[in-house]
Amino acid sequence: MENGMGMLEFEEYKSKLNALKPTLANLGVALKLDDARREIAELEAEAAKDGFWNDIQHSQKVLQRTKQLKNKCSSFDKLSANWDDLYTICEMALDENDDSMRDELRSDFDVFQRKLEDMRLATLLSGEYDNNNAILNFHAGAGGTEAQDWAQMLYRMYMRWAERHGFTFKTMDYLDGDEAGIKSAAVLIEGENAYGYLKSENGVHRLVRISPFDASGRRQTSFAALEVMPDIQDDDEIEIRPEDLKVDTYRSSGAGGQHVNKTESAIRITHIPTGIVVSCQTERSQHQNREYAMRMLRSKLAEVKLQQHAEKISDIKGVQMKIEWGSQIRSYVFMPYTLAKDHRTGYESGNINAVMDGDIDGFINAYLSQNAEK
Repeated sequence: MENGMGMLEFEEYKSKLNALKPTLANLGVALKLDDARREIAELEAEAAKDGFWNDIQHSQKVLQRTKQLKNKCSSFDKLSANWDDLYTICEMALDENDDSMRDELRSDFDVFQRKLEDMRLATLLSGEYDNNNAILNFHAGAGGTEAQDWAQMLYRMYMRWAERHGFTFKTMDYLDGDEAGIKSAAVLIEGENAYGYLKSENGVHRLVRISPFDASGRRQTSFAALEVMPDIQDDDEIEIRPEDLKVDTYRSSGAGGQHVNKTESAIRITHIPTGIVVSCQTERSQHQNREYAMRMLRSKLAEVKLQQHAEKISDIKGVQMKIEWGSQIRSYVFMPYTLAKDHRTGYESGNINAVMDGDIDGFINAYLSQNAEK
């Protein structure tokens, strides 16, 4: 009887796989694999020509694009092969009345389903800057230590999210709170599609909890704002003239170990025409701090450019919202119950500890799916 029940499970998995076959086929169409393979052939032909290496910057772009397209094709080919393997396991088990592969099928099917969903979401990232790295700016709201602690909790949440995805998380600027937490911070998250995923996080985040800083144990509401920008390193349209910059050096004040306050390595750059101010103080050398500050400035100017060309910013919807208290995109409630709820999509999670530990893909995926049709 047990074996009969086991065979029934193989039938169920066979049905599940058949149900997912159209999703897999649609994914292949959405990925435009034929176009990708055609472009790979063209790029490889270009790379084989004499003089290809004369323009190093261009040749590196060609190689990077080729690698990106090849990765896309091979990822889909692997996924298709996975489907075939799983289907074959079901057929063999049923033909031979052998349920020894059941545990392997269960775990492999879960992995397949997750990869299929991840790849489907990646196809929704079609914006101009979606595959760029992301620059995140955290700002504590009004409310002193309580809000500064909340800004630091968010900072940690995105650090853990980056770790989960194998992305690098690099602090560029960090201003400590008066007693605890942070007043503001800027970080660079490097990884494929980092901006495409994180643009949905732009806006005001609201916390409701019993404050650990309030002896009377009252419930407190705190706000922190997160600004998300694409990291733009080589946009020819963004011209930054040296005469438009005012550069100040100062001593680092944030967390930074023994070298802090010994040298004036921190950099603050003001872009005079727009009034945009960026600063970086986490690197040991003034040169590195300047380089990171210029990256932040370039990204902020790109954001301004995009907002001025409103018709071009359908891909940058995440950035349009004004940062105003009361216009929060998501609430995180620790008390009287635990719930994280996104006010734009309605997506919610009761496991607040997992969310604060970087488990926010559900929120990101819901936002991308909702905005894909717009």
